[in-house]
Amino acid sequence: MIDIKVPTVGESISEVTLVKWLKKDGDYVQRDEVIAELESEKATFEVNAEKAGVLKTTGKEGDTLKIGDLLATIDETAAKQETAGAPAAEKPATAEAQAAAPGISPGELPQTPKPGANAQESKPFVEVPPSVSAAQDVKASPVAAAMLADKKLDPKSVPASGSNGKILKSDVLEVLNNPGRTPGKPLFGREAKRERMSNLRKTVSRRLVEAKNTTAMLTTFNEVDMSRIMELRTKNKDAFNKKHGVNLGFMSFFTKAVCFALQEWPAVNAYIDGDEIIYHDYCDISIAVSAPKGLVVPVIRNAESLSMAEIEKKVVELATKARENKLSMEEMQGGTFTITNGGVFGSLMSTPIINIPQSAILGMHKIQERPIAVNGQVVIRPMMYLAVSYDHRIIDGRESVSFLVKVKELLENPEQLLFGKDPAKALLEL
Repeated sequence: MIDIKVPTVGESISEVTLVKWLKKDGDYVQRDEVIAELESEKATFEVNAEKAGVLKTTGKEGDTLKIGDLLATIDETAAKQETAGAPAAEKPATAEAQAAAPGISPGELPQTPKPGANAQESKPFVEVPPSVSAAQDVKASPVAAAMLADKKLDPKSVPASGSNGKILKSDVLEVLNNPGRTPGKPLFGREAKRERMSNLRKTVSRRLVEAKNTTAMLTTFNEVDMSRIMELRTKNKDAFNKKHGVNLGFMSFFTKAVCFALQEWPAVNAYIDGDEIIYHDYCDISIAVSAPKGLVVPVIRNAESLSMAEIEKKVVELATKARENKLSMEEMQGGTFTITNGGVFGSLMSTPIINIPQSAILGMHKIQERPIAVNGQVVIRPMMYLAVSYDHRIIDGRESVSFLVKVKELLENPEQLLFGKDPAKALLEL
């Protein structure tokens, strides 16, 4: 009989929550097969069978377990029983549509951007709304189908009262005559439900309050004209994908710009440790991602040394792991500066919360066409508001504003990302 105990997952973590059994009590499991999913205050991780045999579960889903507690046992002497039609092991849901973010304030945390033809394609994982054309795949009377198409209603939003789930004319009229109401939901309902907070959500809550209470946080704003970057992406995205095997997104541009600006203004890349300030010659960029289990902030190590393609590949790797709850503790620890993108959710402006112990965080937002003045003329340009929240104990106003202006300058003139400055000035060593 082999005991499966709750493994050690971090120096400061003493307990975990048993989220889900992926194999049932009495199932025959193979060696190294995933049997359970546990959640600590920082991440979700899987437990594997140490030997092949019959599983005897001990803990129950939702239980809080201490490190070293008995989770299950495996009888390695039991013979494997073949069961016809036995269902395959259930895998944890990835909920692709819920994944989030690069990036982002631990308060809103958006997801990591992914390339596309316009500003809204910066989402790494896009939630696709139901198509109106799906009406043809839904059972509906001819009149009801015509009304659905004419009013551009999602058939899935209309409760069906006909036989075999067929949508009738009266069903469509009921929805049209009651705008703003949730179909099928009783009027004046008073239902409420109580749900236990996950360890991850508890940690996010604690860290957000700690950031607000222990830092002298202030936010400065600016805006950037995204025309040049969008033109550059449109022109080169196919060639970039063909050569590097990854899409060209906004995150690589922002990460590059941030790394140059951090090295010019090192206080923004530092943090306070007791009575000392720790400065970093490297840029470990945290990207805030909204994952199925909650906010996570994986880190791109030494981003200042990576190429555009390497940054994009790392963003995809970390965002995918976050979506699938596969991030390791090491991938989420450290970080000297955070980038968050509330724009993927439609945020036009926000004040992101510092990801302690870091001293600053950059908030990206929605790209929106707006009229601006250029050389005395009013023109329409795709504009994005930028926000930097910073700890005023270590970063002065001049440093925070100059940092953000530098980021703006690099983004509006992407050719400067080659040298971190104007190419002509680099040539003249100015």
